[in-house]
Amino acid sequence: MASTGRRESSYSALAREVRGDILSGRYADGRRLPTEAELAERHGVSRQTVRRAFQDLVAEGLVYRVPGRGTFASPREGTYLRQFGSVEDLMALSVDTRMDITVPLHRRVDVAAAGRLRLASDAVSSLAFRRLHDAVPFCLTTVFLPPHVGGLLRDVPELAAEGATSAFTVIGLLDTRLGAPIAEADQSITVAAADPATARHLGCAPGHPLLRIDRLYHDTEGTPVELAISHFLPEHYSYRTHLRRSIT
Repeated sequence: MASTGRRESSYSALAREVRGDILSGRYADGRRLPTEAELAERHGVSRQTVRRAFQDLVAEGLVYRVPGRGTFASPREGTYLRQFGSVEDLMALSVDTRMDITVPLHRRVDVAAAGRLRLASDAVSSLAFRRLHDAVPFCLTTVFLPPHVGGLLRDVPELAAEGATSAFTVIGLLDTRLGAPIAEADQSITVAAADPATARHLGCAPGHPLLRIDRLYHDTEGTPVELAISHFLPEHYSYRTHLRRSIT
């Protein structure tokens, strides 16, 4: 996942806006969305642009179309579904999820994390939190930061106490404090078994299969600024991406 510097297309921008409306609850399950003509007039785009945006949202499973009746928000059935195609999408987790601190921000020694962050010493700043949707935990994340980056978050009370809850995302908090903004992230996806601590926080049995997603964020100068290691409950989380061929 990386920033390409290309200008966002009209249909991608429209799809992103409608996606945000759906995920924020503006269109409840089964509610009809505005028509192609209504959206085209509202946003000053062609109906073909609206149609292309709807195609993306249908592919993501966020909406379904009924000929002669319109386009409707898909039932979510308790599973957290979000399309991630940019760093901005990850920041937008604050729209419809909560962060519940399990380990407050602190300084520690972690050789592996320091190595991945390309630090000269083994000391890092770290915190851990659950992320919940509709009060149901679906993810446990451990964040590692260079000490100077962790220092930028020392004044955030929502990160300083176990059990503190907020709608923040760590990258969202950092993006307003870093000298150079977050520009891209390297991501890897594997499978892991829940250890006892992770199982306790996610409400599953030890050994339960989890989706592990590692993201290493870089600023615009290419410097690693955050390593986030997340474990997701597959029964409460669906991860989807949309791949598009670049034709020039």
